[in-house]
Amino acid sequence: MTDHERLSGFLQDHGIQPSAQRVAIARFVLHTDRHPTADEVLAEVRRDFPMVSRATVYNTIRLFMEKGLLRIHQLEGGVAVCDANTARHHHFIDEDTGEIVDVPWDAVDVGRLDELAGLSVDSWMVVMRGRRRREPPSRD
Repeated sequence: MTDHERLSGFLQDHGIQPSAQRVAIARFVLHTDRHPTADEVLAEVRRDFPMVSRATVYNTIRLFMEKGLLRIHQLEGGVAVCDANTARHHHFIDEDTGEIVDVPWDAVDVGRLDELAGLSVDSWMVVMRGRRRREPPSRD
């Protein structure tokens, strides 16, 4: 079975008609560890489909989100990124590079949410910002 056939079947299993453009979008956005913006998805897909429209990419991303295949996260400054990791997790944003790294859910302990006066928390996610630790140079 080819990659295209496998992805087509996957999309069909989730109630999505697998056009060539949707398969190309899925190939990138559902199989990357990065957290691309819609414009980054568009640029990647245009390598194989130069005529794909921005509307097609945005609509397909929205469809994938509605079908539970990915999440959209709104970051500071109104930037929206795609996240194919639909399991519960947090994020770390590297201030130097802008890279977004998934952080395991259990790595962060947030307690006492039930004590927030007047608030009922339905869901939450921690977004941490900082810089990757740089290894000190070896003294060989």
